[in-house]
Amino acid sequence: MNASNKQIHKIAVIAGDGIGPEVISEGVKILKAASDCSDVFGFEFTFFPWGCEYYLKTGRMMDEDGMEKLKGFDAVFLGAVGAPGVPDHISLWDLLLTIRKGFDQYVNLRPVKLLKGAPCPLANVRREDIDMLFIRENSEGEYAGSGSWLYKGKPNEVVIQDGVFSRFGCERIIRYAFETARAQGRSLTSISKGNALNYSMVFWDQIFAEVAKEYPDVRTQSLLVDAASMFMVKDPKRFEVVVTSNLFGDILTDLGAAISGGMGLAAGANINPERKYPSMFEPIHGSAPDIAGKQIADPLATVWSASQMLEFFGHRKEADALIDIIEEILCEKRYLTPDLGGNAKTSEVGDEAVRKYVSRFGK
Repeated sequence: MNASNKQIHKIAVIAGDGIGPEVISEGVKILKAASDCSDVFGFEFTFFPWGCEYYLKTGRMMDEDGMEKLKGFDAVFLGAVGAPGVPDHISLWDLLLTIRKGFDQYVNLRPVKLLKGAPCPLANVRREDIDMLFIRENSEGEYAGSGSWLYKGKPNEVVIQDGVFSRFGCERIIRYAFETARAQGRSLTSISKGNALNYSMVFWDQIFAEVAKEYPDVRTQSLLVDAASMFMVKDPKRFEVVVTSNLFGDILTDLGAAISGGMGLAAGANINPERKYPSMFEPIHGSAPDIAGKQIADPLATVWSASQMLEFFGHRKEADALIDIIEEILCEKRYLTPDLGGNAKTSEVGDEAVRKYVSRFGK
């Protein structure tokens, strides 16, 4: 294919707060390398200055017409959100969750995989034992934003936080998980808390059982969230594909990051499977304001997010190569940031990833 006929993916980049700009620049760097090395596809980046610093200047986390501006892109690449001086519920709800909900990114994909060379705090666990894909419902549940705050500031003050579980929302994420498990030839675990949450989670369990009848070839198990958290530590190999609610998925994937190398290796994708709207890709380690600007943040989670983006666009060979490159960097130990026991700078790790990528695909 002639270079002029390359498929160009338009990417909106929101570097965000804290270490966000440092790590996202390395993700952009690797995607630019992928673009330069390919005659088939390329990337075009547009940068938006949104985040907490923008909020402190304007009173908004993003432009008033920000969602309209993002609509024209194929994907969003997000660094991190959150900074001192801006309440967390504002930074989260007025940017990240606005995008997730506004673009119906109802599938959150978080791999929990122990890569070659990554540290693991668990004893007697083989690398192959930790290889999970969490499929988290990303649009409703406990993060629906429904509730009330009554008698605010008075002695009889009451807050009500609703969990919203619709048949439509539960069924589509559970069906997506079954389709994924079937395609990968792997088992599917549903995680809920039906013994205590006698409406929402009983409903979830019921729908999981209903949909399971349509997939007799997929091995399934259902676990309570407390038992699942224990088994993730004691017997992680029992988990392959996992489907769960918004809150439980948020918590358990952080536990997953802890047992598979740390938050510096935690990547996430927010997917609109119908591709009616842009999907969003992000490292999930947070903004870490205490180390911002020091060039010691680990960019490998962002490289992994870039791999997820490549896979989403159908460039599987290049996506798989990025995972191989991350593993090489981990095993060689020459370019590791302090969280992994090294002394390399964020940009040096990114440069090494680019060198390795170009050596594979360079013209």
